[in-house]
Amino acid sequence: MAQQAYTVDHVVPRDQVVFSFGPEMKPVLEVSPGEVVTFETQDCFSGQIRSEGDLVTDIDFSRVNPATGPVAVRGAEPGDSLIVEILDIRTAGQGVATIIPGYGQLIDLVDAPVTKILPVEDGIVRFDDRISFPARPMVGVVGVATGGETLENALPGRHGGNLDDHLHGVGTKIYFPVRQRGAMFAVGDMHASMGDGEICGTGIEIAGEVTVRFDLLEGRHANWPVSETRDAWISHGTAPDYPEAMREACREAAALLRSQWGMSYEDAFIFLSVRADVGVAQACKPSPFASIARVVVPKLEALPGPFRL
Repeated sequence: MAQQAYTVDHVVPRDQVVFSFGPEMKPVLEVSPGEVVTFETQDCFSGQIRSEGDLVTDIDFSRVNPATGPVAVRGAEPGDSLIVEILDIRTAGQGVATIIPGYGQLIDLVDAPVTKILPVEDGIVRFDDRISFPARPMVGVVGVATGGETLENALPGRHGGNLDDHLHGVGTKIYFPVRQRGAMFAVGDMHASMGDGEICGTGIEIAGEVTVRFDLLEGRHANWPVSETRDAWISHGTAPDYPEAMREACREAAALLRSQWGMSYEDAFIFLSVRADVGVAQACKPSPFASIARVVVPKLEALPGPFRL
């Protein structure tokens, strides 16, 4: 996808961070719809792991998953959707992946803890002396203020939060349901690459810069964050276990097909079965992380997006 031309209106430095999303977040910046903001982000470990001798078991977990912000958007009111369009993601030159004791589907087969340093240069990840592959940069923590409870950044939910989905890269728009005036958007937990499932509990955790453009969809929203790429739109659902997360994501997709495009639940049920793709964004088990499911709905002439505009 060709990168859009844009002018950055504001920069939020990486020392302006929050570690949770709640109902009473205070903005570090207020912007208008249409403005472009660059967020300087720390890696998910707040820079505590810099070499393969630094182990995840030795870090301060109160500093995990910092999100830069929050930024308030003028005019955003409960009942609206905040639209966040990811214009660019620029990674630092080195990332880290870890194996955490007790985490992940293969933990019984490996020694833990382990730290692996992964250089990233000119859009290429060097895994080792033999294996290199293109980076696939994305943001993991993307969210807005909640409707009531306060949730640590490691947790996903209806506000977003740790909504690890590798489709949240350059060119994607994310529609967040606004639950507090100004929405209060924050972002962090960048990955140079993350596979579906994130089965060891980390992607390539890396610092960098994320540039986004804000917009509003007034008077309409979904229950969960909904994303839009050039070719598809994506519903999400989270729950402790994947089957429940998948059910939430499917219900969200069906609800949008019904409310925005006039389908019956019966037709939506069949359509999602025969043409949409149900998938996993994150399912590192065992771990305290929630499972995150997505439903990818192709853009058709009759269904061009998640909302009827």
